[in-house]
Amino acid sequence: MPHKAHLFSLSLGHAFSEACIKEKYNLKRLGKDLLAGISVGIIAIPLAMALAIASGVPPQYGLYTAIIGGFIISLTGGSRYSISGPTAAFVVLLYPIAQEFGLAGLLMATVMSGVILVIMSLLKLGRLIQYIPEPVTLGFTAGIGVVIATLQLKDFFGLTMAEMPEHYIDKLGTLTDAMPTMESASTSVALATFAVMLLWPKLKTPIPAHLPAIIIGSFLALWFNQDGTVVETIGTRFSYTLADGSIGMGIPPLMPSFELPWLQDGANHHALGFSWSMVQALLPSAFAIAMLGAIESLLCAVVLDGMTGKRHSANSELLGQGIGNIIAPFFGGIPATAAIARSAANVKAGAQSPIAGMIHSIVLLLGLLLLANILAYLPMPAMAALLLVVAWNMSEAPKAVHLIKSAPKSDIIVFLTCFSLTVIFDMVIAITVGIVLAALLFMKEIAEMTRLYDISQNRRYIDRDTPQHWSVLKVNGPLFFAAADSIFSEITLLAKERQTIVLYLDGVSILDAGGLASLTKLLEHLKAKQSELVITDLQFQPIRTLARAKIQPIDGLLHFYPTLSDALEKHPH
Repeated sequence: MPHKAHLFSLSLGHAFSEACIKEKYNLKRLGKDLLAGISVGIIAIPLAMALAIASGVPPQYGLYTAIIGGFIISLTGGSRYSISGPTAAFVVLLYPIAQEFGLAGLLMATVMSGVILVIMSLLKLGRLIQYIPEPVTLGFTAGIGVVIATLQLKDFFGLTMAEMPEHYIDKLGTLTDAMPTMESASTSVALATFAVMLLWPKLKTPIPAHLPAIIIGSFLALWFNQDGTVVETIGTRFSYTLADGSIGMGIPPLMPSFELPWLQDGANHHALGFSWSMVQALLPSAFAIAMLGAIESLLCAVVLDGMTGKRHSANSELLGQGIGNIIAPFFGGIPATAAIARSAANVKAGAQSPIAGMIHSIVLLLGLLLLANILAYLPMPAMAALLLVVAWNMSEAPKAVHLIKSAPKSDIIVFLTCFSLTVIFDMVIAITVGIVLAALLFMKEIAEMTRLYDISQNRRYIDRDTPQHWSVLKVNGPLFFAAADSIFSEITLLAKERQTIVLYLDGVSILDAGGLASLTKLLEHLKAKQSELVITDLQFQPIRTLARAKIQPIDGLLHFYPTLSDALEKHPH
């Protein structure tokens, strides 16, 4: 199936090879990549910092993620337009890890998630995107949006809080209790930033809204601070220590440096250390990061395919994401995955190949080295307002509302379940329960579609009279475990009144082990009452299932005919 080749292919640097080697790459295309990379790089600087802060680590680690992880994933991945870096979807997973294990634990979990992604690519599990129902995806993304928005309220209003509780309900209670400490200056900066974010798109300029919003918020915060009213900034909240022991404020204007993840600071500000028990403790989180990274990156690739008409290689993209997440933590990078908004901006800016993604990383590196002192003036309330808009966009609220209004009841149940579990508990539980629930409800619907019809007197199928002791029954739908027991129970009841049961199975495409077991029970019942079963018009899969089970004709009990007319004509009356 050539149209599905992108789901099964696997090669290192697939997108780079396709776009820059197999296709002619020239100066014109390089110029377009350069402009796109610069545009997206400028967009990504405040986003990468804001997402790192929301994940519970200093802002420079978000830049390190986009610089190292973004460059490597663009070079080695399978989607030519994807821009990778820290994303909002990870925040609800990373913040608890950072609180419990510190930066070192978060970096270790990132390395482990990278290894899991590489294994998934080697097992060619890139096609898993086909098996994630949309209500599950919408449910957990909407839930993540709510959680991220809730986490921003502290900085948005400048609230004074000792710490943020672990559980969502407790978070709401603590935020409510802290509302009397709201600072008017911080709130003003946040509201001004938020207003610009909402109103700027109406001007229809190519400049993304969050850049002027952050600039206006920063100038307003600077005015408040000079007037003696304190508005917290990156420079006042975060600090760093240089090699000579001196302490700087904000983010260090230095290249990301190599350091073993487990030698970074843990939750107690001491090196965490490497141990098997630590690996075991972090493994569930690493698996969750890997699964979310796979879903997010493949969803992004599918969206970009729709925008450009190109095809990504799903397994190659997982391989690139895995390699990027293995290497980046050794330079301070937290989990990276493809970011849909930044990737879409990359396409709209005219990107031609993964080189645009690499240039975006270089722009971020230059921003870190040249603009660190300026970035220290970014106000925390403005960053919170930026993340509120990011949370709204990722929640895909219009899609969720449309689903609730128009989707079948089962899809609405799955969506609300995933949404609630993501907010109240966590995303891993939500996705697991959501997929299982969606599967069960789907099986229920499919099982209800399998029906049994008595066609003994139906001239559409039978052109002659049938003996009185015969029943000709037609089954429509799959005879799998959820449907077979009910169908064969009906047949068993009918068999009490008839000596010969003819099953016309041209509408049965699937017969599984459950169906086989129910068929065996029916045969035992018919044998006890000395009746017989005639099966006709079997499709290929049921024939193969019966052959594997070594079900063969039995004189006086079980007979097979290729067609219903053959059975009516040749079987003894």
